[in-house]
Amino acid sequence: MVHRPPASICAHVAKNVAAGVLFVHAIGTAQAADASSWDRGLRSAMRLIAASAAMEGGATALRAGIEIKLDKGWKTYWRYPGDSGVPPRFDFKRSHNVRSVSVKWPAPHRFSDDGGQSIGYKDHVIFPLSVVPDDPRKPVTLRLDLDYAICEKLCVPAEAKAELALKPVRTTHEAALTAAEARVPKLAAVGAPSLPAIHAVTREHAASPRIIVDVAAPKGAPVDLFVEGPTANWALPLPEPVAGAPAGAQRFAFALDGLPSDAKVEGAVLTLTAVAGETAVEVTYRLD
Repeated sequence: MVHRPPASICAHVAKNVAAGVLFVHAIGTAQAADASSWDRGLRSAMRLIAASAAMEGGATALRAGIEIKLDKGWKTYWRYPGDSGVPPRFDFKRSHNVRSVSVKWPAPHRFSDDGGQSIGYKDHVIFPLSVVPDDPRKPVTLRLDLDYAICEKLCVPAEAKAELALKPVRTTHEAALTAAEARVPKLAAVGAPSLPAIHAVTREHAASPRIIVDVAAPKGAPVDLFVEGPTANWALPLPEPVAGAPAGAQRFAFALDGLPSDAKVEGAVLTLTAVAGETAVEVTYRLD
């Protein structure tokens, strides 16, 4: 004989189960609102993540990030890829109620292989975003179409799309996005007292002129230097370490090669990025 509980108990249990299901669904919905779904490709995946808002220039900007995961041994590229590679291209034109999106680039790494030297990221990277709405009182939907390249021994083109509604509230991705923002190079001037710092920039005047850069960094931190021209069609070589640095600094040098045929050296503005461990600075230098 089967003993059945009273109807009142069954109703109570059913009510609690339903409430539990609704609670779990609410948690899942809240977590899903922090990030888009992963758009997975052959060797990588991309999604958008959100975090709390911040004040920028007297206005409220929504904080978000483009998170890319790569298979072991694969890499993707910085805005200037070096000797080979393709920089990622971010397209936000399908977004709703978005006036502007600023992409911030965490400090990259240098990679050397048979194809030369390239600049970028391995394993995992988050590109922080600053999103300014057209109307802060209305909902914001960020939509991204991303074209990028991933490379191991050979390079493979990749595409990904993501969509995320942004709100000015704290999320589960605060720590990850804050850490990525901390890796974005800080704007500085030549000779600034911070560490790392670009202490001096010297232009040699010779038949084959070079630029000499002295970088100071915390003791024991690995140091690297990257240089970009004023436009994307400048293909300057990667700076290389050279001897002769003053105490407490490391010296780099690069030739003024790889310029467009119609480029004028005088007055051109270079961007120098010095990386020391997990921190970096960005300095502009005018070739006068």
